[in-house]
Amino acid sequence: MIKSNSIRPDVPNKFYNEKKPLFSSKEIIFRSQGCAKVFHISSRAQVVFLAAVLCVACWSFYSYHMYHKSDVLIHSQNLELVETRDAYVDLMTDFMTLHKNIGAMLNSIDSEKQRDKKSLEKYRRQAQIVEEKIKQITSKKGWVSDKKVNEKTSIREALLQRDIAASERDELKKQMEQMEATIDELKTAELEVLDKIKTLSNKELDKIKGIFSSVNVALKRKNMYFNAMANSKRKDSKGGPYVPLKIKLDDPRIEDKVSAIFKSVDDIEYYREVMLSVPLGKPVWSYWVTSRYGTRSDPFKKTKARHKGVDLASRTGNKVNVKGQGKVIRAEYAGAYGNLVVVDHGNGFQTKYAHLNKIYVKKGDRLEINDTVGEVGSTGRSTGPHLHYEVLYKGVNVDPLPFLKAKI
Repeated sequence: MIKSNSIRPDVPNKFYNEKKPLFSSKEIIFRSQGCAKVFHISSRAQVVFLAAVLCVACWSFYSYHMYHKSDVLIHSQNLELVETRDAYVDLMTDFMTLHKNIGAMLNSIDSEKQRDKKSLEKYRRQAQIVEEKIKQITSKKGWVSDKKVNEKTSIREALLQRDIAASERDELKKQMEQMEATIDELKTAELEVLDKIKTLSNKELDKIKGIFSSVNVALKRKNMYFNAMANSKRKDSKGGPYVPLKIKLDDPRIEDKVSAIFKSVDDIEYYREVMLSVPLGKPVWSYWVTSRYGTRSDPFKKTKARHKGVDLASRTGNKVNVKGQGKVIRAEYAGAYGNLVVVDHGNGFQTKYAHLNKIYVKKGDRLEINDTVGEVGSTGRSTGPHLHYEVLYKGVNVDPLPFLKAKI
């Protein structure tokens, strides 16, 4: 009996594969050096990836289409603009020709006093032709309109202008930063210069104050004091219309330093004005002290006596100079003083120059600093050529040595 080889319907076929959905889960196997790695890709991941690819493709196609369309539009607009410009040039050429012909005709009419009807008709027809051309161009797509022309301006040219403006802005910003840095450097240098000026002015002021301090040492022994600032003729002499200062300093440091310098300079100016009327310095260039101020042994009687000045030995004929401006109040022979000159300097100061060989001035003369009043001599009660020099303050004799040693 032959057995049938038919397949029973209830027995499954081992070679039959069930149909799977499109985005079913998938596995990717990587083999390397005897090892295998399995990556699972879910259905959702496959759908998301496909959607992303489609979006990128659509965006790329849209971008390419818009770029191509814009390029075509710009190209067509450029061509139309070139055509319009050419038509405008032709129109202007016809117009200039017509203008020249009309001018020539009018000149001919003025010269000959005749009117040629045929020529006028000819020029009238040419004018009509030009007018028709103008109408055609102005009516064609609105090219003469400013609004349309602005709308059809090249995008590339606008972008170029934008880049140029941005470049100029960056360059201007860079220059502004450099200027600010330079201003800061100048301000620092200005502060340094002001510090140096302030130091120099204060040094000069301290020097002048030191001179007056040494002079006051001699005056204090007589219970007197000379206030230089109180004796300035201009210290409190101020006035004039009010004129506000237009320059304002933003930096308070600079303003403070400038104010301090101005004050120091004002004080120096006042002190120097006072110094003009104070006998500071040596009246004879070359000398040596033979008799000091105060108690001494009289050169003739050899007993103790009071000496009102200092004796400055020097060669006969050496010039005797006044060390402060003033007025001669006495110039004559005065017994024991011999030839005597007395100068009133103002501010309470007077000086006496005795035993002079010659007198160069007379009573009432106005003297400036370093003017010569006479020569060293030995007239009067004297043992040899020398200058007897006295300094008086408010009528009281004081020690002349601090005045002699003052270095201006």
